[in-house]
Amino acid sequence: QVQLVESGGGLVQAGGSLRLSCAASGRTFNGYDMGWFRQAPGKEREFIARISWSAGSASYADSVKGRFTISRDKAKNTVYLQMNSLTPEDTAVYYCAARYSVAYDFGSWGQGTQVTVSS
Repeated sequence: QVQLVESGGGLVQAGGSLRLSCAASGRTFNGYDMGWFRQAPGKEREFIARISWSAGSASYADSVKGRFTISRDKAKNTVYLQMNSLTPEDTAVYYCAARYSVAYDFGSWGQGTQVTVSS
């Protein structure tokens, strides 16, 4: 069973940076696709970024492209989300997710970590 545990959220001023971590366990992740989503109060969950565990290829939502970077450390079984140039609009609960491959929906989720950006 896949387990995902996010960390690294917090309060930051606009223009600042945060790095989120997602510790993954429960199986080997070769072939898996890992993602980050967020959900702001009163809004639907939004896709942010994804990365292929094996190949390292990544893609991003337009809203974060050029500001956020997703990466993974195979040795540590951890996925990261480096967030730069944060704005108050980035305030949300951020979730890590996993899926068996890009052909499937994301089916494993972490508990989320709060990111608050003050103006």
